[in-house]
Amino acid sequence: MNVIISVIGKDRIGIIRDVSTFLADLNINIVDISQTLMGEYFTMIMRANTEKSTMPIDKLIVALREKGEAVGLDINLRSEEIFDAMHRI
Repeated sequence: MNVIISVIGKDRIGIIRDVSTFLADLNINIVDISQTLMGEYFTMIMRANTEKSTMPIDKLIVALREKGEAVGLDINLRSEEIFDAMHRI
């Protein structure tokens, strides 16, 4: 399943490492990534594939939120299908 992961937080060294290492440890492949700075805030959006992960999506959503809280980031995950449907008008 393809998912969209968004990451927002105050800029600091190691944000991409923290998130990508966490995903790699769960066998989640980052397919596409875009990041930018908006003032002092780091923003990143990723398209990732969860097919090789054994963690169910509902638990992954919670795990990413908890990881974000632990490292000072707001991390959210949505399925690509739901994300597409939300933005189709």
